[in-house]
Amino acid sequence: MSMEVIGQYFEQYGVIAVFVIVLLEYMNLPGFPAGVIMPLAGIWAANGKLSFLLTMAVSVSAGLVGSWILYFFGRMGGSVFLKKYVEKFPKQQAAIERNFEMIRQKGCVGIFLGKLIPMVRTLISIPAGVLKFDFLKYTISSALGICVWNFVFVGAGYLFGNQVFEMLG
Repeated sequence: MSMEVIGQYFEQYGVIAVFVIVLLEYMNLPGFPAGVIMPLAGIWAANGKLSFLLTMAVSVSAGLVGSWILYFFGRMGGSVFLKKYVEKFPKQQAAIERNFEMIRQKGCVGIFLGKLIPMVRTLISIPAGVLKFDFLKYTISSALGICVWNFVFVGAGYLFGNQVFEMLG
């Protein structure tokens, strides 16, 4: 997916495009990384094409929904789902095992911190579900981590976008 195509999605669908792309990324599905999408959304917000606060709310909501989906896959399917997931994505087995340890040792803080680490942030949801981590605590920890992560990326795009538009204007 090229930047032009993403720009067209933003132009046509606005924050709905942000939601779908971020949701898929938080579900750890192949595609354009949210680390690229969110700064671009911030640039669009700086240009007045999207609302910064709405973009943040939508990106955090999408990240949380994607995280919940993986959490419930882990919780409902448990080790069977995890075994199939690792068979499909064998390179992620070591990261998933580290996530189990982080959750066991640090609990809510581990989930929060996990949401701030690339690759871990999408994968930590599955072990949390397999371990049947308390859903409310998981949700709060995840939402806080997602908010911080997304704010950094959308905010960077917004700041960068303002600088670009000031230079051009």
